Parts: sequence; C-alpha cells; structure tokens
Amino acid sequence: MLTIAETGLAPLRALFAPHGLALVEVARGAAIPGSYWGEPEAGLVGDRLYVRADTPVHSVLHEGCHYLCMDAGRRRALVRDAGGDHAEENAVCYLQLALADRLPGVGRARMCADMDAWGYTFRLGSAARWYAEDAADAREWLVARGLL
Repeated sequence: MLTIAETGLAPLRALFAPHGLALVEVARGAAIPGSYWGEPEAGLVGDRLYVRADTPVHSVLHEGCHYLCMDAGRRRALVRDAGGDHAEENAVCYLQLALADRLPGVGRARMCADMDAWGYTFRLGSAARWYAEDAADAREWLVARGLL
C-alpha cells in the first residue's frame, strides 16, 4: 500500500487545509493519536489528522473525508470515532476515491487497489466496480452537501 513516506505530506496538506483540517506528522514508532483502527492508520482528533511516514495514503484520505463529511458539532467533539451512518460512510469512500485523482502519484485506480488490499468491502466485490456501477447514492449525498 502506498504510504506517506512515498507521497509526502505536502499534497495531502494542500488538499485538506482549505477545509480547516491540519495534518500532523508524528515520529516513526510514536503512537498515532486518535487512530480508530490502530497504527499505522491515521487518527482524527478535532481538526487534526495524525499520520506517520508508514501511514497508508488510503487511511489519510478516508479519515480526512470523514472530517469533510461531518458537521461542525461533530468535528468539535471528534476523538477517534468519526461516527456517521451508512450513507455517510459510502459518501466518505466515494469522496476518498474522487480526491485520489487530485494527488500526484496516487489516482483512483491505485486507491481502489489499496482499498481492496486493506479489506474495504463493497457489494460488487471491489472498490472500482462499486465506484463505477453502484455509488450513485454516495455521489448524490456529496452533491447535496456541496462536497462535489
């Protein structure tokens, strides 16, 4: 899986900073605050997204997209568990794939492969098929909230 060490933080910081989300890099071997899945996965606490060099890019995008999809009240109370319902989780996955195309050296195809390798599950068996054939509801959710 593609990691922060391979892509660098600058493109991800540029992607999320306009939305008030700051990426904070922790030292190799240090605990990642707010990691829902455990290290090396990214962690969310308030308006901070914690990562390490070995954090997978899919994890940074996923947690960052959770932040983008939640309202201000949830953001203020955010510690580790982004919450949200099934529709929001689908929207997060869709946005994660859409934003991957904005990152040099990442792209949607690579993000789909990494999501599949990590174990994201979709009704059609893969992230790519879900995005192409079964994600209209997720896209509509994002459009309705001005995120696409």
